[in-house]
Amino acid sequence: MKIGIVCYPTFGGSGVVATELGKALADNGHQVHFITYSQPARLDFFSENLFYHEVSVSNYPLFDYAPYELALSSKMVDVVRFEKLDILHVHYAIPHASAAFMAKQILATYNIHIPVVTTLHGTDITLVGRDVTFKPVVTFSINQSDGVTAVSEDLKRSTYDHFEITKDIRVIPNFIDLNRFSLKPKDHFKKAIAPQNERIIAHTSNFRKVKRTQDVMYIFQKVLKDVPAKLLMVGDGPERVNCEQIARELGICEHVRFLGKQDAVEEILSVSDLFLIPSASESFGLAALEAMACKVPVISSNIGGLPELNVDGVTGFMDNVADVESMAKHAVYILQDDARLAEFKENALKRAKEFALDRILPLYEDFYNEIIALSKAGLA
Repeated sequence: MKIGIVCYPTFGGSGVVATELGKALADNGHQVHFITYSQPARLDFFSENLFYHEVSVSNYPLFDYAPYELALSSKMVDVVRFEKLDILHVHYAIPHASAAFMAKQILATYNIHIPVVTTLHGTDITLVGRDVTFKPVVTFSINQSDGVTAVSEDLKRSTYDHFEITKDIRVIPNFIDLNRFSLKPKDHFKKAIAPQNERIIAHTSNFRKVKRTQDVMYIFQKVLKDVPAKLLMVGDGPERVNCEQIARELGICEHVRFLGKQDAVEEILSVSDLFLIPSASESFGLAALEAMACKVPVISSNIGGLPELNVDGVTGFMDNVADVESMAKHAVYILQDDARLAEFKENALKRAKEFALDRILPLYEDFYNEIIALSKAGLA
């Protein structure tokens, strides 16, 4: 197949999933064309089956904000026409699904009928999409897609609850590349971080309020009372400065390292003993899955798609949002006993293997073929 993938090229979950999916499809022999405004962060290697088409937006004095959606639609038209794509797969509803609808209408004037698959990732539905400014467009764009997928059952339910959706939504969960995300021999790094063999706790995110990174500080401070530990904060964003201030106020600075954005997250996870994800909203919890694949148990909130991934009492524990006391107690329970920690680690890896790339990739390939066939028959 010749597949066009439209996504945000950032470190966010939707961009990561889209990029990793495209790379896997290319490895499987498909021709994959990325269409976005800059090269995706994880599109970091050359393949004869991978192509990148940059969306250029001209800045004119007339516009306060450059019309990216129009430029994106035009680029989709161009790539579909001249690369003879079989299908377009857009990740994140805003503005990609509506841009794809416009491109599809333009292509029809050339007698080209391109099917469009829209994948819903989370905040495009649970946060941004519900804004009255966008809701009618999001609803229309989803209903006009030839195929729709969501990354969790919870996100599927939320979409139906908050939008008047008439399309069937197929749940295809996020996946993990176990060749990349696996336990790496990084003993020298672990010794540098924890010279006294302290436990290492990790958190990765974009440091937005919804990730509740400040809770991570309070959880860690409580854990320190019972377990010698170090905390690695990976990522960056608007809440970082607040977390740094809280660390100072709590007197835990010497035990916390803010590492900023990191490409080799798997190396950091490989030296970690526990992963914290106390988010107020998670459509799936890709960061937690990456940790589990590196044999790191997870302490998470019990919202969104996290219960579909983190098995309470087996791969970690789940608690109510903002219940830092219970999260800290569960963290201590796992970390205090070597044998117990080892069991949780094995359980985390076993669970992660259920989301292995080679299990999930065929679901997308089958869905593409299904939607292409329906489109050709005029039924999509």
